[in-house]
Amino acid sequence: MHALRFIQRFSIFITFCCLTSDAAVGLFDSESDVGSPARRGGTILNSSDSSYTISGGGSNMWFSTDAFHFVWKKVSGDISLAADIAIPTSEGDPHRKAVLIIRQSLEADSPYADAAIHGDGLTSLQYRETKAARTYEIQSNTQGPKRLRIEKRGRYVSMSVGANGTDLKPAGGSFRLELQEPYYIGLGVCSHNNDRLETATFSNVELNNRTVLGTNLLSTLETITIASKDRRSVWTTTNRIEAPNWTKGSDLIFNSRGRLFQIPVAGGIPVEIDTGIANRCNNDHGISPDGKSLVISDQSQGDRKSRIYTIPLLGGPIKLITTNAPSYWYGWSPDGQTLAYCAERGGEFDVYTIPVNGGEERRLTTAKGLDDGPDYSPDGNHIYFNSDRTGTMQVWRMKTDGSDQKQITDDEFNNWFPHSSPDGKHLVFLSYEKDVKGHPEDKDVTLRIMPLAGGKPEVLAKLFGGQGTINVPSWSPDSRRLSFVSYQRLP
Repeated sequence: MHALRFIQRFSIFITFCCLTSDAAVGLFDSESDVGSPARRGGTILNSSDSSYTISGGGSNMWFSTDAFHFVWKKVSGDISLAADIAIPTSEGDPHRKAVLIIRQSLEADSPYADAAIHGDGLTSLQYRETKAARTYEIQSNTQGPKRLRIEKRGRYVSMSVGANGTDLKPAGGSFRLELQEPYYIGLGVCSHNNDRLETATFSNVELNNRTVLGTNLLSTLETITIASKDRRSVWTTTNRIEAPNWTKGSDLIFNSRGRLFQIPVAGGIPVEIDTGIANRCNNDHGISPDGKSLVISDQSQGDRKSRIYTIPLLGGPIKLITTNAPSYWYGWSPDGQTLAYCAERGGEFDVYTIPVNGGEERRLTTAKGLDDGPDYSPDGNHIYFNSDRTGTMQVWRMKTDGSDQKQITDDEFNNWFPHSSPDGKHLVFLSYEKDVKGHPEDKDVTLRIMPLAGGKPEVLAKLFGGQGTINVPSWSPDSRRLSFVSYQRLP
């Protein structure tokens, strides 16, 4: 009996040692440590079920460099990798992680994306866009799933999760990652403690070519933390959803199929908001400064042209504000007395304001072309809007009486829907590539942010979106986060 146990242990030891060489490891070409872990990692391939038990060291996979053990294969084209992942219960760091990973190279600071499950159950899609850049993540609202999948389709990488062995479902959120072919794909483990090794087992591993971008839509309601630029998936659906607002509490409001819905920021089930006769609401809606009323743009009545209405957030009679049409709401003055909107009158789209209880509208812009997306500054002294009067769509600012109109952005993008943070420190807007006309849906777009006091715009997120992503004010009341909608095309 003792001899048999010795032979079994010796066999496992030999397998472990041999697989730390350049030999093939099951579906993969080879394995190696990435970065400089203090303790060398390795792999045991179980021939009975083709599972991979991987031990890895390393202090972290984050910031601008990584240290972990990687079982890899060189590939080209679009591809997916899926596996059941088990991290044994231990005293290890809660941030130890097992990952399905795509990397440009084996260098520690390589661009990469991974679907990571942590020791404490946190599951996220992590990425480094360029060499030596910092790492960001999109957190899933599923905790500790049994199965993960990472997919690269075209310029985008995404993650799917399967809880308790159920079918994989998109976790929501994707990002653009430019990789040169060939690149690496495989399995990895990081202990998050350079003095020890941690182990994870990957079973039912599937590696497949993915060559077709699908036509089915996935909408993801997301939030992004301004300080870290990390994203979190709130809710996903195969319906098109658009234009989230943030309530004074902890809920988000969005539109879908002509209706408005409310959902907790932490996730949950959306609940339809009763908007009465307004059953063709578009993506131009918002919340009053006191948090008690909704303003909506609806085209369900009469000539089917968009008009602006207000309605109590908790339910009540709907009130028509603009009799002229079409009118599309975008901003509510901080004192709650005035609405700003874009309207087409006589073939020209311009910025208008109107008292919140209705009355005579006031035209603020007269330049030829499109003036759109007006929203107030938090102090109530200015209105930010976007205009193509100089040839491309750029962000402008004017006083609330329409005077002193000044261009704020001047770059190679088409910039839409500027919204200032409640604390008056930042302006966020949506940028299309320079050859994109209008604000269509389903395009490569970038969320950008700039200081209101002046400075260059920075990238918040690169995503597949456009119309519906941030048409309306979507800042959290404390100015720390922003809500938006991203999209994916699935098979």
